[in-house]
Amino acid sequence: MEILSDIFIPPIVPDRTKSVRLQFEFDDESNKLSVDEFWDFCSQNRKLQIELTKENEITVTFPKGFEFSQRSTEILVQFGSWEKTYRTGKIFNQLVGYALPKGCIFSPSFSWIKKERFESLSEEQKEKLIHLCPDFVIELRSSSDNLMELKAKMVEYMENGARLGWLIDPKAKKVYVYRPNKKAEILDNPKSVSGADVLIGFELDLTEIW
Repeated sequence: MEILSDIFIPPIVPDRTKSVRLQFEFDDESNKLSVDEFWDFCSQNRKLQIELTKENEITVTFPKGFEFSQRSTEILVQFGSWEKTYRTGKIFNQLVGYALPKGCIFSPSFSWIKKERFESLSEEQKEKLIHLCPDFVIELRSSSDNLMELKAKMVEYMENGARLGWLIDPKAKKVYVYRPNKKAEILDNPKSVSGADVLIGFELDLTEIW
């Protein structure tokens, strides 16, 4: 099935502060966009963050600006410092895509995979999309992100096997903490958030994020 050869993101988009959605429809409902086809599409549009929902909808997100970059850097510094001390897994940013078991392909702002799980992957499996769900994810909301869409993504992570997730909303100064089979816990203007039993010893200082 060749459906991506004539599809591209146009060079001029009316509003680059919002994501763009492309919906693929097929006569045969079982005929979905394959992981390889999605990878080829991403390869044609390397400057964009591209994801795929379980409804076979491609989401394209444009660069998110200075404040998002600054906050991302702060999270990476704190997260990386913890991992360098404990060395219990691998940290990734939004440049890594995950082909999740239930059909989504997502690239969270940050993710962490337990060391043993990551080392079980072959070198070939590490070259493109990672075919597993990370143990931990962070979605950092930018000014252009839709909060409801991010919340839906967090639920997907939990349903696909993630053990812990944080949705950080700097504008509202809220953190939504997700765990499998539990309602999201909402932290209002917290000074920090703990990795608890998943990221033992890690506590993100949010006073540097707000």
